Amino acid sequence: MTITATAPSGQETPAGLALGFLTGGVIGASLTAFIGGCVVGSAPLVITGLALPAVYGLLFFLATLPRRAREAAVVPRTALAVIEDLTAVGGGETSDVPVRFELSVVPDDAPAFRVETRQDINLVELAAYRPRGTVVVEYPPDRPWKTRIVRRPTPEWEERAAAARLDSVPGPALRKETREGCLGGFLNLLGLLLGTAAVLFLFRADLFDSTDAANDSRSPSATGTSSSSSSSSSSIVVTSATGTVTLGPGSDRSLLDPAELRRAVTSLTRDKADSRALTLVVQDRVLTLVFSPTGVKTTGFDPRTLPYDRIPRLVEEAMTTLGDPSPRTRQLTADAATGALRLRVVVTGDGGTATVEADGRGTVLNRTGG
Repeated sequence: MTITATAPSGQETPAGLALGFLTGGVIGASLTAFIGGCVVGSAPLVITGLALPAVYGLLFFLATLPRRAREAAVVPRTALAVIEDLTAVGGGETSDVPVRFELSVVPDDAPAFRVETRQDINLVELAAYRPRGTVVVEYPPDRPWKTRIVRRPTPEWEERAAAARLDSVPGPALRKETREGCLGGFLNLLGLLLGTAAVLFLFRADLFDSTDAANDSRSPSATGTSSSSSSSSSSIVVTSATGTVTLGPGSDRSLLDPAELRRAVTSLTRDKADSRALTLVVQDRVLTLVFSPTGVKTTGFDPRTLPYDRIPRLVEEAMTTLGDPSPRTRQLTADAATGALRLRVVVTGDGGTATVEADGRGTVLNRTGG
């Protein structure tokens, strides 16, 4: 009488569920850290996102090394089997085709069992495998669902297979893969979400503070531009490299007015530990200030020490040189590229362009145009 081996129940083991939960957590944490680090420019987050799966993979390899060593030490058992059914389950560009076999395995000194397995078979050899045909197989005694067909058996087993007449083994077939149930999928998803939440909580300062700081630097209210009615129509943007003040389109004020210019420069430099600048460019409604790099010894000037009271006189002299009392554009530039502060006023009108150059005290050095 033939005895059928018991098929796996298909239920997830506690170890398998724990592994799925942990794997989901590592995936969620590593992806969140890597993407978040790239967005906010945080090197620790990017390194965490790359290192976490590598460390997890190494730990998994070391933890499963004893089990895999034990499995490799098990001597496989050779037996005869009859093919109950076979189906090609895919194809590819190579000559090997994955085939699903359902076999009735009949060992010489162990209970017979029915098994389902997949194996790549060469197209040339595929015709040799047919239903009710007898083949030689090998399988680990403790894991019979890993049965494999021996494609080149020894002459002794080849003769036995040719002469054997085997009966089918009733009952369910052992399968190599077990289907994952709802609990396993839920734990995978839960681990993914918890891993994401853990990274967001542990690195909340890097992620959210960087985002808030970027938003604050673009927000006019963050720089105090709405603190009074006199500045409610202006927009101020300050970054680590530049500062800009823009008057609203409905304003009748001009940044070339000494009081307005002084107030605008103060608003850009009040929170700066080092307020030295490389260049200052002023038009009627727009002021742009380029700050000196922090921690770098370079030429520059303190924009708060400009000769504000002399600026209207310089603009007037440029307009007089041009010969146009209502020029289309007026611009003041201050820079210290050569070491000493220089002021340059350029006015443009229908008659052309006029330029007045002055030193850091507002004394006129040169006039051109007109």
